[in-house]
Amino acid sequence: PTCHVLAARITAENPDDAFRPTSGAVERVRFQSAPNCWGYFSIGASGKVHEFADSQFGHIFAKGDTREQARKSLQLALKNLMIDGDIRTPVEYLVELAETPEFRANTIDTAWL
Repeated sequence: PTCHVLAARITAENPDDAFRPTSGAVERVRFQSAPNCWGYFSIGASGKVHEFADSQFGHIFAKGDTREQARKSLQLALKNLMIDGDIRTPVEYLVELAETPEFRANTIDTAWL
């Protein structure tokens, strides 16, 4: 491969409540793209996540020459992401997850979760 890419789903889910969907308005999203990191967010004009979609309202992608470089870029992007509003998101959980030895070793699968 010419590079490695990691992605994080940004959802309106509460990681402290078994990742159950949360509701409410998003007042502001602050995210800065960079050459090695980009993302998109989809929020209605009212500030709400679309009611007929699943809880995902954004994605962040990070790339690097190695998986570790991509992981570090994703970590930085997630740490700098700010979402203001009534909803809960798993962003802090994702930051912690990407620091685990299992994630670093790329041994996580859906059974691990």
